[in-house]
Amino acid sequence: MKQIVIKKEDSNQRVDKYVKKMLPNAPLSFIYKLFRKKDVKINNKWVKENYILNENDELKIFITDEQFEEFTKKDDIIPVTVKFEIIYEDENIIIINKDKGMLVHGDKKENKWTIQNMLLNYLIQKGEYHPKTSNFTPSLIHRLDRNTSGILICAKTLLASQEGMELFKNKENIEKHYLALTFNKAKNHDIINLPLSKDSDNNLVRVDFKNGKEAITEYNLIDGNDEYSLLDVNLITGRTHQIRVHLSYNKLPIIGDEKYGDFNLNKKFKEEFDYEKQFLHAYSITFKNVKGCLSYLSNKTFKAPLKEKEKEVLKRLKTKGKNY
Repeated sequence: MKQIVIKKEDSNQRVDKYVKKMLPNAPLSFIYKLFRKKDVKINNKWVKENYILNENDELKIFITDEQFEEFTKKDDIIPVTVKFEIIYEDENIIIINKDKGMLVHGDKKENKWTIQNMLLNYLIQKGEYHPKTSNFTPSLIHRLDRNTSGILICAKTLLASQEGMELFKNKENIEKHYLALTFNKAKNHDIINLPLSKDSDNNLVRVDFKNGKEAITEYNLIDGNDEYSLLDVNLITGRTHQIRVHLSYNKLPIIGDEKYGDFNLNKKFKEEFDYEKQFLHAYSITFKNVKGCLSYLSNKTFKAPLKEKEKEVLKRLKTKGKNY
């Protein structure tokens, strides 16, 4: 049997979700079998899986020591040099400026040079995260595509993670802006409302008027000419590859986009400007009326400056983007 007293930072969540986090390697079937067999108790009383934990609740899980060891064994954290720019940090969150080409989470080919792995290494070095004893693993509360740079927010605590993810899910009290450099001449302002669907087999997203989910992108033209446009993009919904697909569909392919862009124009741009990356950058995030443990972020805006290479491109194009 394992016995745990619930801390404040672990309260206000369903008991089944907490047990899943406690036993990360356990199959879901095993987790819910514990509840069916009444092997999970709070304050010596059997509870259902939707029970909401309170601070100082005494949780008992009736499993063997061997099962606990098997289901809690953590993957080794690969030591790496931390290479990200910190924009802001406090006891709850870290806001970083992600480089292009960096994976947020690992995949089959790469699990070392990822933002998540660097985050854990950084917090271990600071003494704020202890892999063998911490109940919560610090993690990112939203994502950026591998080739999109800019603002990423990491949660240090469970409560910050829960409330942060809720902010991004509801979107009412958070506003994200991107800089996109595209081919062709854009309107001064446009709202693109086109439903999107994803083909998981090839990881491609397309406009789909029949089965697609609502997706809305707003942009304002910062500067441009007949060949190029620098856009301030407001992501109103948050579908996968949304900005890239919406702009491409509207004949404004993002420079350097290898999936939805114009390959011939990308090649020409590379030859002329020595630039082949995807010019999409999450440069600004604004918190509105935030509640809970992150309420102190209300009415605050954080910005991630462009890297020198992108600034150089804008300078050569003589755009008004020099302050980004």
